[in-house]
Amino acid sequence: MKLWSLTGNSQQLDGGAMFGNAPKALWSRWIEADEQNRIPLACRCLLVTGLDGRNVLFETGIGAFFDPAMRERYGVVEDRHVLLDSLAEAGLTHEDIDVVVLSHLHFDHAGGLLAAWKEGEPARLLFPRATYLVGADHWRRALEPHPRDRASFIPELTTLLQESGRLELVEAGRPTSLGESVRFEFSEGHTPGLMLAEVGGVVFCADLIPGRAWVHLPVTMGYDRWPEKLIDEKKRFLDDKIARDVRLFFTHDHACALAAVVQDSKGRYTAVDPVDRLAGVNA
Repeated sequence: MKLWSLTGNSQQLDGGAMFGNAPKALWSRWIEADEQNRIPLACRCLLVTGLDGRNVLFETGIGAFFDPAMRERYGVVEDRHVLLDSLAEAGLTHEDIDVVVLSHLHFDHAGGLLAAWKEGEPARLLFPRATYLVGADHWRRALEPHPRDRASFIPELTTLLQESGRLELVEAGRPTSLGESVRFEFSEGHTPGLMLAEVGGVVFCADLIPGRAWVHLPVTMGYDRWPEKLIDEKKRFLDDKIARDVRLFFTHDHACALAAVVQDSKGRYTAVDPVDRLAGVNA
């Protein structure tokens, strides 16, 4: 089994939104903002090859499904589908993927399921052989979004996933088609039913911990549904990963794919031993 960090389309989003209650005087020490107060963000995916004979992709990033106006609004940097290029660098195409695991269906995590935008053409699913795994609670949220996060979902996507015949809904405590190779846990603070996948001693942190700066307990995003609950969830999550020596995989950290986490004598959590890229690392 080998692990790969795959770069998807990158974004530039408002730093204040990404750091919630943290003032700019603090967060600007961690990530430098541009003249529009935007910070660079990755949409990084985890590829696991040889997982019980399958190629499994954890998330797909934002992709290139937006039309030019929406791409500008949401700060998507590239107009091509970067994830497909990254798969090619790993020797694969989207048709070689057997399973796609989605932590949730917000567009910056699931948009890469769709082909790149072309004027006059409808949305179209990629990964034609893959089973799509989504948490059952989050799927219900996607079908009936709250006004607070309705804009974070792609309206056509749920229909396309249902019509594919390859959608698998994951329930807490029940086995999945991935067997015992992948462990799932769930979080509610960012969005109902956020699904966190652990494989090969690495956990895909999704939006519970988007990058190294958010390892610090009080730091949350303005996009989080329930920040206080997220902080409590994050503490339990980090304590467990430290106890079991599980490393953190970051989707939105623009410069770091993987890190360990430690807790100092004052109880502060810190990401250490950063790795910027994984390229066929044995798990």
